[in-house]
Amino acid sequence: MDIRILHLIEGARQAEGLAVIIDVFRAFSMECYLFAHGAKEIRPVGSIEETFAWRKKDPDCFLIGERHGKKIEGCDLGNSPCSILPEEIRGRRIIHTTSAGTQGIVNAAHADMILTGSFVNAKATADYIRSVSPEKVSLVCMGKEGLAPTEEDELCAEYIRSLLTGNGMPEIDERLKAMKSGGGAHFFNPDNQEVYPEEDFWMCIDRDRFGFVIRIERDKDGYLSVQN
Repeated sequence: MDIRILHLIEGARQAEGLAVIIDVFRAFSMECYLFAHGAKEIRPVGSIEETFAWRKKDPDCFLIGERHGKKIEGCDLGNSPCSILPEEIRGRRIIHTTSAGTQGIVNAAHADMILTGSFVNAKATADYIRSVSPEKVSLVCMGKEGLAPTEEDELCAEYIRSLLTGNGMPEIDERLKAMKSGGGAHFFNPDNQEVYPEEDFWMCIDRDRFGFVIRIERDKDGYLSVQN
């Protein structure tokens, strides 16, 4: 298996074979929690315009969107896992747009298959990749808004690669906790808890919490996140 670690929007455009689009803080951790809380369907979209166009097609859909970390005005929810209320999203169609993760999906046009990547289902993702045994695997670290590398996405790519190669990563939990003063420090800023609540940090580094993967499909309405 040829495993490459790629970076940012350009990396998504270069992805081949089976692509894992990684966004730990917080898009694809968020989608795992949404499915775990009973969302019927999640549709990742690239633009704000497309997000709001869905409300005209489906007045009951639930809009989740952020730009620069903040909730998009007019959306029902921002990109914060700890803000999910199961009774609000259970059984509903979710429209999801973010600054990094969903942009990676729409730019990975050359990939044969797309999975989302995060720590909360990393082992399940690696197990799934081994089961389909692709010749090429592209681990795409989306970083900050798809423009600058981030510690958490790079670490997640290293972790998934270690699971695929069988080399192991015994220091992973220590490195995850160390991000409190590194890539996750913004979650511990008391002046910024409305945008980056501390609880989101712990939810996003809860390694291998879920035993399912999220695979991206396309249909007549666009992209669709499918729980496997």
